[in-house]
Amino acid sequence: VQLQASGGGLVQAGDSLRLSCAASGGTFSRLMMGWFRQAPGKEREFVAAITRSGGTSYADSVKARFTISRDNAKKTADLQMNTLKPEDTAVYYCAAIPAILTTPIYKEVNDWTYWGQGTQVTVSS
Repeated sequence: VQLQASGGGLVQAGDSLRLSCAASGGTFSRLMMGWFRQAPGKEREFVAAITRSGGTSYADSVKARFTISRDNAKKTADLQMNTLKPEDTAVYYCAAIPAILTTPIYKEVNDWTYWGQGTQVTVSS
């Protein structure tokens, strides 16, 4: 499975941005999809994930501001980011893991199998 993240950029605080992760290879509908981020000098952290059946989970810091979605026909997983804050500045990575319908959402970096190359999001104050 190859993942390609896109949509990053430079925005002002309060703005919105939509990231997209395109998958190729494998069977997309059998993947759990996730987004992580890594700020300078910090460890990569969980942002959001969506199960095969559409269940979602979010980090507390982005709840009510970010929304993850998936389109199995297009083989994409998007992250809609609203009301962006300077502390959201980071390189955002999409990730995937083969899953069954009952697989719980994993929030640890080491639990995820496939990674995209990352896209930079910079939020100015």
